[in-house]
Amino acid sequence: MVGKRVILMSKWVAILLSSYVSTKRYLSRLTVVLCLFSSNFLWADGQVASPVLTEKIAVDIALRDNPNLAQTKERYLALANVPSQVGSLPDPMISVNAMNLPTDSFDRRQEAMTQIQIGVSQAFPFPGKLGLKEGAAEFDALAARYQADEVQLQLVKQVKTYWWQLYYLDRALETSDLNKSLLKQFITVAKTKYETGAGLQQDVLLSQLELSKLMDQVISLKAVRRHQAIRLNILIDQPPNKRLVLPRTVQTTLHTLPNEQVLYEKAESKRPRLRQSTAQMDAAKTRLNLAKRDYFPDFKLGVTYSDRIGDNPAFVGGSRADFLSVMIGVKVPLYANSKQAKAVKQKRHELLKNRYVLAEEKTAAKGEVSSAVTDYNQAKEQFSLFGTGIVPQAQQTVKSMLAGYQVSEVDFLNLIRAQVTLFNYELQYWKALSDAKQALAHLEAAIGEDVINE
Repeated sequence: MVGKRVILMSKWVAILLSSYVSTKRYLSRLTVVLCLFSSNFLWADGQVASPVLTEKIAVDIALRDNPNLAQTKERYLALANVPSQVGSLPDPMISVNAMNLPTDSFDRRQEAMTQIQIGVSQAFPFPGKLGLKEGAAEFDALAARYQADEVQLQLVKQVKTYWWQLYYLDRALETSDLNKSLLKQFITVAKTKYETGAGLQQDVLLSQLELSKLMDQVISLKAVRRHQAIRLNILIDQPPNKRLVLPRTVQTTLHTLPNEQVLYEKAESKRPRLRQSTAQMDAAKTRLNLAKRDYFPDFKLGVTYSDRIGDNPAFVGGSRADFLSVMIGVKVPLYANSKQAKAVKQKRHELLKNRYVLAEEKTAAKGEVSSAVTDYNQAKEQFSLFGTGIVPQAQQTVKSMLAGYQVSEVDFLNLIRAQVTLFNYELQYWKALSDAKQALAHLEAAIGEDVINE
């Protein structure tokens, strides 16, 4: 759309100049300017940038290389190995003891109670405790998995947001360059009219001022683009100063969104952050049950075999017998009021906290959905309005004023203002597309899945 307008404007400028310039010197100057402009335009249209970073490629690279996403996935994999650890019995204890050795000779035969003991003991938590510990760890691992999914979702949103901001800035710079070329031609027109006595010097100065203002805007746009490119490079784990080349043409169709209530329901069932909070609440509930189970005692069972050597006294006779000992221990919750009771209260408050967090995040998710829907619909309507109404109307206005300026019915100031207005409308046209795509990325992140399969 912009390229066709520039070519058409070039023809209008050529017609305007030919009507005022009669000398071959000015016509030759105009021919050179227009040829250079046309060749540059065709080179820009025909240029094939390689490699081109599409939105999908940027997302794929980020999902593969982003360090923050990788570390959240590793955290999940680490926690996934915890449940079987906490759900297993404590390791048994094997002991070897030398009992009642006489210190004067260290002879095992000297004393009847001297013995070498070999024992094994095993702790047994109260039935159900290990299962609860394992269940809580499984919920923690599940929450970590959903956290990784949420980080991935937000990463995709950020990549798409920065990508579409870059795309808008590319179109803004492209439009600025085309308008800069037109303003240079306007300067040529104004100078030609002034030199032939048909124009005013202030027209020349005005056109030069507008060109300087446009060049200042281009400097700002380039700086903003560099900052956005740095941010995107960091997300895709590339050198910050790497040059990013985006495609010139993209899919500009903006579809109608589903009903907002339908989007709410999708968010509640699909959003990883909500599923993470649900898993954390389940873990807190399991730990509350475990704290209640701590009122019941744990057990310890031990068996010891004692080896003795030597003979019994003469009146008893025979060699000394070995011993076998069995031990059963019970952990008594003697300080339940200050330990177990407090632990139950603590876990109950943690459960309530997680319930409130889940309720808050459900509300926040709905708010994100509504905000994204509002932004998308607004940008969609603006994009349609600028594309089918305002920009074509502004083009017709510039065309009409250029024709009026040709017959001295429109002053140069109004022509310049019309051209600047058209330039601003074209920027808003591309910005509306960029805003709509960014809002769609935010909506998909708020819901947890693609809203529109483009």
